Amino acid sequence: MSDKPPRPVLVTGASGALGRQLARHFGTLGWAVRLTDIAPFPDPVPAGSTFTAADLNDGVAILRLAEGCCMIIHLGGVSVERPFEEVLGPNIRGLYHIYEAARRERARVLFASSNHAIGFHERSEKLDNDCQLLPDGYYGLSKAYGEMMGRLYWYKHGVESVLVRIGSCFPEPTDERMLSTWLSYGDFCRLCERATLAERSGCCTIWGCSNNAASFWRDDARAVIGWQPQDSADGHANRVRGKVSGNPVQERYQGGPYVPMDYTRTAPPPGPLFPR
Repeated sequence: MSDKPPRPVLVTGASGALGRQLARHFGTLGWAVRLTDIAPFPDPVPAGSTFTAADLNDGVAILRLAEGCCMIIHLGGVSVERPFEEVLGPNIRGLYHIYEAARRERARVLFASSNHAIGFHERSEKLDNDCQLLPDGYYGLSKAYGEMMGRLYWYKHGVESVLVRIGSCFPEPTDERMLSTWLSYGDFCRLCERATLAERSGCCTIWGCSNNAASFWRDDARAVIGWQPQDSADGHANRVRGKVSGNPVQERYQGGPYVPMDYTRTAPPPGPLFPR
């Protein structure tokens, strides 16, 4: 198997924290990468890469950027909880433009989904990747939509997708919840590398977390692309144990701080939405 993709890789959201990490990683590998974001790229552009400013709402610009690419790593869009109208354009319409570009180019897509697509599952649950989608806000709802878009384009058009439900991707865990959800930068970059180089992926779902003993999540499709996390939050346990919000709604659910935003229930729901 080659250690380089046969055609260029397009990375959206390249000016964000994860995009910048990935740009550096791919630069060290000598890959041909097209970086794009609506915001300027704040770092020196790595050798072998180019940067083009573009808006995800501009379908023509996305088609042009994707021309000739074998892989689209889609990190772009609104990346935090925001009002619906702010999420709608980049995360809903923009994603359609990404998948239309992938369909035209026969490219694979890595879609950066999120734990917030399943954020209303309780922390006592251990989830497999076929669990119910229970988004905890408009951002999480857009990620659930994105996963369904990936499945539509797989079944209808044969476009391959790696749907990665990213937990908490930061330099290190900062609170007790992240002992379950943390994804190291290194594991994230290696996941994107394997998703690009895998011979095939179909449409598969992977939990984006490092090898954490306290993980909320278990079975997924990581073996399909040959990825195994190498890092773990466990070594940070003594430092962050007990760092909690004190909010009972936030501490009950896997989505953490996004759950109580605009939360108006006077009592928590009695159990699963659809009991098995």
